[in-house]
Amino acid sequence: MSATHPTTLHGAGRGVVGWREWVGLPGLGVEWLKAKVDTGARTSSLHAFALREFDRDGSAWVRFEVHPWQRSSSGAVEVELPVHDRREVRSSTGHVQERLVVMLDLRLLDRVVPAEVTLTRRDEMGFRMLIGREVLRQGFLVDSAASYRGGRPKRAVRRANRGRIDGA
Repeated sequence: MSATHPTTLHGAGRGVVGWREWVGLPGLGVEWLKAKVDTGARTSSLHAFALREFDRDGSAWVRFEVHPWQRSSSGAVEVELPVHDRREVRSSTGHVQERLVVMLDLRLLDRVVPAEVTLTRRDEMGFRMLIGREVLRQGFLVDSAASYRGGRPKRAVRRANRGRIDGA
């Protein structure tokens, strides 16, 4: 491979993710969450339920629930975090919405990276989280033909994510 080959210039030392991955949010106690990698989105986004802003010692905070399993409230985790920012986000349909932004640690492949994450309701979406370019710039490339390059959780976790329990 020559020194001018694109893989050599841009791919060396980078993790390759698929178009969908199992990720974790270690600071929130969420071990597994199915996410879609979205190179069209700048900032990552998390499906947040019961979003409530409040003031703590003069600073803006937000309380919300993370439901790690698709189409289920089972395993919900209540979270309180400082508000990092507010951003206007344009959806793929052109709708503009102001969203709260929080800072989270995100486990992707075998690495934990800091991530700015917008909070929104993603009821109609198939994935609880979108991974945007800001995270990908931290040393990841996307193979759009691949899925779950970082591995999958045990079968029981995958079944719980689909609303099934072992033995069902």
